[in-house]
Amino acid sequence: HVVSRSSPDLTFVPECLPADPGEIKELQHFISRSKKLFVMTGAGVSTESGIPDYRSEGVGLYARTDRRPVQHGEFLRSARARQRYWARNFVGWPQFSSRLPNVAHLVLRDWEQHGKLHWLVTQNVDALHGKAGSQRLTELHGCTHRVSCLGCGDQTSRSELQERFAALNPTWKAEAFGVAPDGDVFLTDDQVRTFQVPACSKCGGILKPDVTFFGDTVSREKVNFVHQRLAESDSMLVAGSSMQVYSGYRFALAAREKRLPIAVLNIGPTRLDHFASLKLNSHCGELLPLIN
Repeated sequence: HVVSRSSPDLTFVPECLPADPGEIKELQHFISRSKKLFVMTGAGVSTESGIPDYRSEGVGLYARTDRRPVQHGEFLRSARARQRYWARNFVGWPQFSSRLPNVAHLVLRDWEQHGKLHWLVTQNVDALHGKAGSQRLTELHGCTHRVSCLGCGDQTSRSELQERFAALNPTWKAEAFGVAPDGDVFLTDDQVRTFQVPACSKCGGILKPDVTFFGDTVSREKVNFVHQRLAESDSMLVAGSSMQVYSGYRFALAAREKRLPIAVLNIGPTRLDHFASLKLNSHCGELLPLIN
């Protein structure tokens, strides 16, 4: 597996103090006691691979700009919204798709291979856990590397669609203004206006990335599947997520109901802080490699 071994890009990682030896010991104890660990990751695991998040204080998209991600309903209703989404995604894709897993992704893969990690659920759509080699994995919000047709359900790879975009827009050029989460970039309305968006090659339907947009819900089957994996587990670790989004938070509530010990590793406050048995404010890529 190809992995970024160079020093991580910390542009989008909030500042925090180095991990305290006492905290390292507490997390080590937590992980050692666990026989079937359920892990949920969020954007804070990917920021060290150079992918910005939405909510980090000072460096997240919401802190830096007044931009908001596309809403599910708007994408379905408006051809203009789809054109804007795909134009920006087309420009951002080469950079976004070439991002590599960082040490946090690798540690979680190693835990799985050593039988320590029972199941990994990620809220990220960047495929980095898959690139790292994790297999006991559920991508809760889907993955930007796949594209689905809303008409016939046909699935294609996002890289294949990139070639179709390029063929349809041979003279279209746009410089991006800054990078955003999920492979998005900022473009002006003028730049977007002439961008051509292909339809499904099977049925002519609308193409959408295989991700859960804001305002959409995760399928009942997937939620049930994750609840089953959680029911088999004996503890829960949340890494790099404030758990502000209910689709992930519900599993922490279920873990609390089952009285599972919960550890949270995240820079800044989370929705779990008042009932987690352990809360650590550290970089995932700094703390996780210290745990055996």
